Amino acid sequence: MALRMWASSTANALRISTTNNIIAPSFSISRCFSTVIDGLKYASSHEWVKHEGSVATVGITDHAQDHLGEVVFVDLPDVGGSVSQGSSFGAVESVKATSDINCPISGEIVEVNTKLSETPGLINSSPYEDGWMIKVKPSSPSELESLMGSKEYTKFCEEEDSH
Repeated sequence: MALRMWASSTANALRISTTNNIIAPSFSISRCFSTVIDGLKYASSHEWVKHEGSVATVGITDHAQDHLGEVVFVDLPDVGGSVSQGSSFGAVESVKATSDINCPISGEIVEVNTKLSETPGLINSSPYEDGWMIKVKPSSPSELESLMGSKEYTKFCEEEDSH
């Protein structure tokens, strides 16, 4: 009751008309919509891959960073190491939890995003650009075929969030 009176007096002060006949929208906004980019491949563990030439860039998706919350620390491997599809190559620590990062493809690590050690929040603000994690020279490029495209990943996230 007090909230309704406050809202009414605030609306009057702002000269906004109010009515008791509020019509509910015909849709429900029950979740945040994360950005999914066409042209990338996605793993069910919420990592993305951008394959260009002989190198594949890997990071975590907007959906993943949204669920993690503010990222405060990133543990990444050294250049020259190898990764296997589906295995952990590092970890992301947020204010909510620490999560392993799995590699969606196998190969040799040729570059690591060193900016993340100083500014881990790049994963939150720019997960597909400045927040990339590693670059890999794929040993089995055919593994990319087992990953989801943008439409499949969007549907996967919607189904996962509905449970």
